Amino acid sequence: MTNEEVLVALTDLIGTPYGEDTKRRITECTARTRVVGPQDITTKEFDETRVQVITGGNGLIEAFRFG
Repeated sequence: MTNEEVLVALTDLIGTPYGEDTKRRITECTARTRVVGPQDITTKEFDETRVQVITGGNGLIEAFRFG
């Protein structure tokens, strides 16, 4: 699944709260094991298969990034 396909698959999550259930859903939907939420610790190494979940101050998902 390309990054563009991942974005399409996860579009319905924009505006929803991020949590462990959401992280599990992203992994199941995309088959990507590196899903990083706003409070998760991660390395700075580039990994194009990593999905970074961007949330606002209210904890709602605003976007997804890769790398």
